[in-house]
Amino acid sequence: MTPLERIRIEKAAADCGFEREPVVNEHGKLELRSATFPEVVYVWVAAPVAYRITASLPSLLASAENGEISVDSIDELYKVLQQAAAVARTLPNQVVEQFKSKTQNLPQTTEVERMVVQRVGQNLFRNALLEFWEGRCCVTGLAIPALLRASHIKPWAKCTSDLERLDVFNGLLLAPHLDALFDGGWISFSHQGELLVSQQLTAAARAQLGMSLQWSIKNLTSAHQGYLAYYREHEFRTA
Repeated sequence: MTPLERIRIEKAAADCGFEREPVVNEHGKLELRSATFPEVVYVWVAAPVAYRITASLPSLLASAENGEISVDSIDELYKVLQQAAAVARTLPNQVVEQFKSKTQNLPQTTEVERMVVQRVGQNLFRNALLEFWEGRCCVTGLAIPALLRASHIKPWAKCTSDLERLDVFNGLLLAPHLDALFDGGWISFSHQGELLVSQQLTAAARAQLGMSLQWSIKNLTSAHQGYLAYYREHEFRTA
């Protein structure tokens, strides 16, 4: 790694939220860290690909193969680091700690008080999804945050713990019409993110809704799969 290559990586890291000074480990990889989360991202230069990236937690890297991503430009490195930092900041343990901090002194005796606490959790969950999906509908790419809906994959009421309820991997950021379809069990997604449409939704209705069978979710991780499997089994409308 030349001094210029190191400077480029360090600048990208700082711009993407890894504000601690990187160090080179014994394997010649730059360790990128932040004070806001414990996970570590490792970057190094290796021909013929410009940059290679791994992480202490594989789910930080959505499109990794065998735990590693290779990119050939600094712009692509920025995208990978931005996504990794966003995931690290929104991991369940991070969001749950925020939830505990904000609600530890709130009463929960009455139904109204419990609803207030639930609303705090839902707002944290929505903010986490906005960061994880970079403020865009994960299917259509719609980038108007005020219109986007934070959709639980495994419904809030059926989650068994705050860790599940506030897990960013238990959520999809969707445009309003897709949120309504997903919430009602009319659509689902495969492990690969491909759109699945209930047979109960007619071709005419699909056309009226402007649906495309080419819609899909990119950047799904292995951490999404358990929730999606639950949804297909328990929430998706089958024939």
